[in-house]
Amino acid sequence: MDQYALKQRAALAGADYVQAHAPKGALLGVGAGSTVNILIDALVAQQAFGRHFRGAVSSSRATTARLESCGVPVFELNQADALPLYLDGADEIDPHGRMIKGGGGALTGEKIVAAAAKVFVCIADVSKYVPLLGRFALPVEVVPMAYAMLSQRFAALGGTPRLRCMPDGAPYLTD
Repeated sequence: MDQYALKQRAALAGADYVQAHAPKGALLGVGAGSTVNILIDALVAQQAFGRHFRGAVSSSRATTARLESCGVPVFELNQADALPLYLDGADEIDPHGRMIKGGGGALTGEKIVAAAAKVFVCIADVSKYVPLLGRFALPVEVVPMAYAMLSQRFAALGGTPRLRCMPDGAPYLTD
């Protein structure tokens, strides 16, 4: 089975889980990434938004744009009375269930919306499971004024800090 088919299976299972476990009229917390995009498409195809859910709270600009392009009402977290579920993917998951997340650039937004939800549902295919975390670079969000100081501290801990840049060489700014 190819990578897309694996992601599609995981996303469809996530859509089924949400339909079965989220209360009618709820807002859903929605993460970011390629598997989440497939999940959004599945929920839209099932007409879940409007019929079962009243909308979503998004953790990233890209997810907000995708939801809105599909006609899904997007609410700010401050407008949400409750979030029964937050759905997102992972970059890596070890045998103990520890994850690396945020590699797509929505690191802080994902953590904030996940913390606001009652339940975090991780949708991930088998390719995300690793025996030991570290195949994927650990994303750490820092404020620009602290980059040099934090790079030195990460290096002192044995890390190899690397500033993520845009194709034009400018520093990458997260959501």
